[in-house]
Amino acid sequence: MSQGHYLAALFEPRSVALVGASERADKVGGRVLENLRSGGYGGALFAVNPKYAAVRGVPCVPSVDRLPEPVDLAVIATPPATVPGIVERCGRRGIRAAIVITAGFSEAGPEGARLEGELLAAARAHGVRVMGPNCIGLMRPPIGLNATFARGQGIAGALALVSQSGAVCTAMLDWASSNGVGFSSVISLGGSTDLDFGEVVDYLSVDEKTEHILLYIEGVRDGRRLVSSLRAAARIKPVILMKVGRHPAGSRAAVSHTGAIVGKDDVFDAVVRRTGAVRVRSMADLVGAAQALASHVRPSGDRLAVITNGGGPGVMAADWAADLGMELATLAPATVEALRRVLPANWSHGNPIDLIGDAGPERYRAAVGACLADPGVDGIVAVLTPQAMTQPEESARAVAEAAQGAAKPVIAAWMGESSVEAARVELRKAGLPVFRGPEMAVETFAHLAQFYRNQRALLEAPGPLAHRDPPDLQAAHALVGRALDAGRTQLSGPESKALLEAFRIPVARTLSAPDPEAAVRAAREVGFPVVMKIDSPDVTHKSDVGGVRLAIPDAEAVRAAFADIVAGVAARKPSARIAGVTVEPLVARPHGRELMVGVARDAIFGPAISFGAGGIAVEVLRDRTVALPPLNAILVADMIRGTRVARVLGEFRNLPAADRGALEAVLLHISEMACELPELEEVDINPLIADEDGAIAVDARVVLRAAPAQRTKYAHLAILPYPGELQATLRLPGGEWVKIRPIRPEDAAMEQAFVEGLSRETSRLRFQSSLTSLTPSMLARFTQIDYDREMALVAVREEGGVEREIAVCRYITLPDGRSCEYAIVIADEWQGRGLGRRMMAALIDVARARGLKTMIGWVLAGNAPMLRLCAELGFVSAPDEDPYTRRMELALDAAPAAR
Repeated sequence: MSQGHYLAALFEPRSVALVGASERADKVGGRVLENLRSGGYGGALFAVNPKYAAVRGVPCVPSVDRLPEPVDLAVIATPPATVPGIVERCGRRGIRAAIVITAGFSEAGPEGARLEGELLAAARAHGVRVMGPNCIGLMRPPIGLNATFARGQGIAGALALVSQSGAVCTAMLDWASSNGVGFSSVISLGGSTDLDFGEVVDYLSVDEKTEHILLYIEGVRDGRRLVSSLRAAARIKPVILMKVGRHPAGSRAAVSHTGAIVGKDDVFDAVVRRTGAVRVRSMADLVGAAQALASHVRPSGDRLAVITNGGGPGVMAADWAADLGMELATLAPATVEALRRVLPANWSHGNPIDLIGDAGPERYRAAVGACLADPGVDGIVAVLTPQAMTQPEESARAVAEAAQGAAKPVIAAWMGESSVEAARVELRKAGLPVFRGPEMAVETFAHLAQFYRNQRALLEAPGPLAHRDPPDLQAAHALVGRALDAGRTQLSGPESKALLEAFRIPVARTLSAPDPEAAVRAAREVGFPVVMKIDSPDVTHKSDVGGVRLAIPDAEAVRAAFADIVAGVAARKPSARIAGVTVEPLVARPHGRELMVGVARDAIFGPAISFGAGGIAVEVLRDRTVALPPLNAILVADMIRGTRVARVLGEFRNLPAADRGALEAVLLHISEMACELPELEEVDINPLIADEDGAIAVDARVVLRAAPAQRTKYAHLAILPYPGELQATLRLPGGEWVKIRPIRPEDAAMEQAFVEGLSRETSRLRFQSSLTSLTPSMLARFTQIDYDREMALVAVREEGGVEREIAVCRYITLPDGRSCEYAIVIADEWQGRGLGRRMMAALIDVARARGLKTMIGWVLAGNAPMLRLCAELGFVSAPDEDPYTRRMELALDAAPAAR
């Protein structure tokens, strides 16, 4: 049981007032009014315009103040200068949601930006949530609400579209109407002055009318909120998004190798991978994905079978799959035998499955059926080209019948136009995605297969620190603090390597030398032969200015190299500040592979980790993957696997395999550094030499920034780490020891067993019903939590080396961002032992530390033990609409109750 959603006034309004209503159809206010009248909306409708007593049969009042009754939603289509005042009057009248269709705000220059600031200030001061400005409005076809100036009415369905571009909304509506695709919502965010993607996606994730979410994104304001909302939504509903602006003309100048090759688009791709969503690159892909989602396509992997009646289209499909990084499925021997029995002797005997040009419906039916039964096939693309003996409609029906009820996706590509159009209609009626060519069909499957892969990444919940070989955080913080206190934002070479050493990353020992004799002493200390490099905060790429000398054999050569390096750099870059040189031993690794590892801070999403090929040509090769911290072994392995250089890390010609474990350890330690040091701006390790004996950082550069003020320790991260610091071992009054820790995704089986072991009475008190087991979606929701917005603490006992859950308590932050709703359940045999009190106290501490103000829960009136526990913890009983339920509320900013 929970409160109504705070955006219900916007998405489920019982009444709407159009401010700026007009009789003229060529005016925005006239078009919106006509859409509101003709959409089938069943709520009360009012027009606001001082010129009219009524507008097209809708009662009209001169101002918002004169509305005859409280209204949920105001739609504003008046000149920009009037909008802030109207929003203020809406708030005073009790209207809690507004859609500002009017343009002419920040996109129009300084004066528009000033008005937008006034609009936002009025909304915040009077509790009005605003969609827009400069948007086409909002459409909710299931309730008949069309508060837009778009042409036509959307079909009711389960697809939600959220877009910053009104043009994208109208284009998608036009496509959908001709393809029979329905929407739960079409949401035009426009300028996103107040409501942004994060809050809207949060609403859609719990909206019962929405099954799939499409996003068109031009810019993001709150990266942490977007990531959190996407991760929450994608756990229960497919989310597909298109992000434009992939190659911004104004990209910043590179200050390091990492900064040079890690762009905003790389970071956004990394965001999508960790949220469980899927990113597409074009409107055509977005339309294709929408068609597939509307057809309830769900892949379980990325192994594709292609069925065709023409060799050429089959090759086209196979080539496109290879371009997208997918391999065609290898058919099982039983599948090949089944096909051999029904196909002519000259069929392809492999994948793509060429049915031969005279293929009729029965061949298509048999091939689809055989592939669906093959455990090595995750999806099918069926292609038909119209030939002399082809039966397009009959073959379409055969494919549809074979695919009916299948757990694997079947996507069709019926090539041609007039001769196959009726067949495409048949396929669409059967709920199968159908395209005009094999490439689009294959690409659609690739996007949905990516959804499957990203869902696996979503399950990973790494902690900020590895369990083994913990870093020396005290030394790291001291080193960073000294540099910043001295007004420096760049560490010297030796300092950079010392920071890496604090995080257990092997480095080549490096000493600073301000003069030739100091360089000689340093060389003798580290051992000849040595490498000398310019020591200057103004030189990033040392080789570019002649600032590196290798394999220097003796003291005299060191003196000569010092003079040569300093003079050369001074000549090539006169403005550079030169502190001398650094001296380090020559790292002789004949089997070494040059790699690059780095951290670059994104302004929206925080630190991002990069890995790829290293050396002086790193910017040219651009072979890298990017991921968001925190990382674990699985995510690190995915990073390495995503690069071309990964192919030469194994045995290669005469080279033994590189130590993959040592390389993975470096990436895990870099993740720790990104998590623990919010002061990091950039880290550049290039080269990192990896061979059969391990990995060593030969050169490193670290750039800092002033430490930002953070409400919580990891606020600089887009993804909150697993909060391992909350783990505790408790001794109960009876002497039993119990471990309490945050829940993990891998606890799903343990959680299911816990619920199944509850008595009917305990289950009724917790779930208000006699729940005997959790559905897959409930299980995912309970165990795959976002630690940024919710917390679940489980109490476990180890039995035979396996953990058994004996209790769980949880809270989830409510949409207002200030309060949370809690729940707790204790296994029957552990009730009455003080466990519930200890767990609730721990949960309250977490909620208070996260800045939440109120904890709320609903307890059945007959649950005397829970009501007593709440009273002891300081909860206050408040009236509730349900006489059989008590609403319990705790002010978290008050003094804690005695425990």
